[in-house]
Amino acid sequence: MQKRPFGSNKLNVTPIGIGLAALGRPGYINLGHAADLESNYAVATMEAHAHSVLDAAWAAGIRYFDAARSYGRAEQFLASWLNARAIDPTEITVGSKWGYTYTADWQVNAAIHEVKDHSITVLNRQIAESREQLSAYLDLYQIHSATLDSGVLENTAVLRKLADLRNSGLCIGLSLSGPQQADTLYKALEINYDERPLFGAVQATWNVLAQEAGTALNAAHQQGLGVIVKEAVANGRLTSRNSNPEFQSKRAVLGAFATTKDTTIDAIAIAYVLAQPWASVVLSGAANVAHLQSNITALNVNLDSEMLEQLARLSETPSVYWSTRSQLTWN
Repeated sequence: MQKRPFGSNKLNVTPIGIGLAALGRPGYINLGHAADLESNYAVATMEAHAHSVLDAAWAAGIRYFDAARSYGRAEQFLASWLNARAIDPTEITVGSKWGYTYTADWQVNAAIHEVKDHSITVLNRQIAESREQLSAYLDLYQIHSATLDSGVLENTAVLRKLADLRNSGLCIGLSLSGPQQADTLYKALEINYDERPLFGAVQATWNVLAQEAGTALNAAHQQGLGVIVKEAVANGRLTSRNSNPEFQSKRAVLGAFATTKDTTIDAIAIAYVLAQPWASVVLSGAANVAHLQSNITALNVNLDSEMLEQLARLSETPSVYWSTRSQLTWN
């Protein structure tokens, strides 16, 4: 897997990266998450499991790794793997995020799994925590799920701190969520500090079912931001695990393409994202080695123009997509 520039930053990424949202905590909203972890949530067991997936990612050539403060022990598991394998920080790019605090206390059925707070107090605390865990490996620090209503893009204390972190060498980004991803991104693109853009990266949800942010992501790409795509398989909805009757007509299209290309539904979904010229790196959110390896086969899938057009027609409205996502259960 060849490295390539991450926007106009000095960082490099691989076309596929790995996100640790499903590896660092017992509960997550991916379909079949409990089965991926074999319902064994002992910390040491989960850390060893995470290491096995990270080993597979490394062996496949993946060199971008994505974590967050709210992903349970994701930063800790990533750091222990990096140190145990004595990986040179210059060989990889590591991103993490601040703005959510993990509150599930290592429980799958917690009443509240994470709490959002984009205040300067949380930023100061969490950047210190991330640096303690990841030290020299940390390259990219992102606002976690920035939205217009959180006010984070108008908080001068936070923006000044982020500019200081950027000036000290970190790439600063923002991740997006919800039906107003594009509006939030356009506002972020207008923010300058010390006579240059504050943000060097954006991470957004974009997949076969959620395509509304594509124009904004292309605009970010044109302005030199590195673009990370998350939830390329829609938390498992774009995999063979989705048995919802309402999805069957779309699954039939994906399944037909998978048969034609001798691959899997998830590989078709990821290949569709990889085909977007503005996508710097597409995250695999796999929580076991088999699914990661299936995701990676997307690199060998070439979708013709007719397939791309048909996949473009499978998108849902933002309100439908995000309402459906909000109903996914933690497992």
